[in-house]
Amino acid sequence: MDRKQFETVLEFAMEREKEAVKFYNDLIKRAKSFDLMETIRSIELMEQEHIRTIENLKNQEIDDIVIQSVDDLNIGEYLISPQDEPTGEYQDLLVTAMKREELSYNLYRTLAEEMDDPALQKLFQKLASEEVKHKLTFEKLYDSDILKEN
Repeated sequence: MDRKQFETVLEFAMEREKEAVKFYNDLIKRAKSFDLMETIRSIELMEQEHIRTIENLKNQEIDDIVIQSVDDLNIGEYLISPQDEPTGEYQDLLVTAMKREELSYNLYRTLAEEMDDPALQKLFQKLASEEVKHKLTFEKLYDSDILKEN
C-alpha cells in the first residue's frame, strides 16, 4: 500500500470518529443531570482520543503499529439498542455507547478481513482494537452500575 492509500484509509476512519464526537456532543444537550453530562463528556473525550490516535498513525510506518489484545465482556451483544434517539437516561446512554463502539469494531474488523493488503489488514485491526477497548469501558460501567444494582 502506498502512502496516499494509507492516508485515505486514515481519513475515512477519522470521519467516523468525528461523527461519534458530534453524536455525543449532541447527546450532552439532552442529558437530564450534571452527572450524566459529565459521563457523556467523558465518552466524547474518548472519541476525540480516537481521532488523535488515528492522527498519530499518520506519522508511523504501518509495520510499527502495535495491536493490543483487549478483553470483551460481550454484554453489548445481548442488549437491545434503545430507540434511535437515546432518552438521556444513564442505562440508555451506556447501551447506545456500547452499540456504537460495537458497530465501529465490526466495521473495522470486517474491513481488515476483506483487505488483501497485509498493511491495510493491520491498520484496520488496530482501529478495531481501539473500538473494542472503548466498548469494554462501557460494558464495565454497565456491569457495575446497572447489572449489579438489579
